[in-house]
Order: sequence, then structure tokens, then C-alpha cells
Amino acid sequence: MTNTPTVRGPEQRKKDLLDRLTGEADIWVASASADGLPYLVPLSFLWDGTDIWLCTRLTNPTGRNLSTGGHARLALGHTRDVVLLGGEVTTFRGEDVPVAAIDAFAAKSGWDPRGSGPAYVWFRVRPITVEAWHEEPEITGRRLMTDGAWTV
Repeated sequence: MTNTPTVRGPEQRKKDLLDRLTGEADIWVASASADGLPYLVPLSFLWDGTDIWLCTRLTNPTGRNLSTGGHARLALGHTRDVVLLGGEVTTFRGEDVPVAAIDAFAAKSGWDPRGSGPAYVWFRVRPITVEAWHEEPEITGRRLMTDGAWTV
């Protein structure tokens, strides 16, 4: 741990979180199979201001888990600057995703899944819980969203 005496207030934590969702290119995606086998991978993502959009093959473990499980846990940052999001997942074929979301995803990630074939599908993760903290002094007050509503 560092000796950082400053503890951010909830408004600053939310601002920092939203800046990271807009600025970072990749996010850790945790999912589980029907029999509970966990799976963790980094994926490119887009934050559209409400939802997180992911794209991967439906045939890989993450695609299967997200499409059948309906829930995911997402993480940004390292162990001393954490953002954790829990959300509900909806699966979309490419033609059902808003074009603006795909265009923004492609511009941000440098990869346009429309050219990668029909095995690729989209996952919209709608955050239900959001937590953010810098090390132990910020553990208290880390919850920024509960039941899909911002607490700040």
C-alpha cells in the first residue's frame, strides 16, 4: 500500500470511473459456465454512457458463458486502483446492434468485428453494481451503483 492520505469523495470516484470507462481500451471479463467453471479474459469494450458493449466469438468459453449465464463481472485497473462492475448481459447479433455503437467500438479498439464473420456476436452489459477504490483507505464508500442506480 502507498501512504496516500487523500481519500476521494464519491463524486470524484464516479468522475474517475467514468473517465476510465471512456478512456481505457480493454476490460477484464469474468463469467462462469453452467456448471460453475469460472473464466476470465480481457476484451476490448465500449462504454456508451449507459452500457458496456463487448464482442467475441459465441463459440469460445466467454461467448458461451455470457450468452447462457446472463451475468458478468467486469474489472478495470490494477489491485491498487480497482473498478468492479456487475451486470446483466444481453446477446445481440451484429445486425441488431446500433450502428453508432459498432462504429464507436471500432474507432476506440482499432478492430471492426463486422469484418470478422458471423461467429462474432455482441454482448451488452448493463451495470447493476459498481464499486471503485484506491487501496484500503477507500474501501468504505466504494459502492457507486446499487440495483442499477447511481448512489452519487
